[in-house]
Amino acid sequence: MNIDALLDAMTPEVYERLRQSVETGKWLDGTPLSPEQQESCMQAVLLYQAKIEKSTEHMTVNAKGEIVHKSKREFQQALKENSPYEEEIARFKQDDI
Repeated sequence: MNIDALLDAMTPEVYERLRQSVETGKWLDGTPLSPEQQESCMQAVLLYQAKIEKSTEHMTVNAKGEIVHKSKREFQQALKENSPYEEEIARFKQDDI
């Protein structure tokens, strides 16, 4: 299966399940991923993030396959730019919670 066919077949639900499996090291039924499955799932997740989501997360892979690291300031700025809210919703200090 080529990359384009893989991406065309991968729904957002499949992506989320694969991402969760990569994060936990287990399939949804609790069965551990083999090292080969872990590697394949990770590649599929990164490919989806790069080509479909065009993710702006702190660390991800861009469309050219390069890992993108953003500083805290860059990440906060990107969040502000993509936020539908004009003002902050709430801000708490540690002792307030």
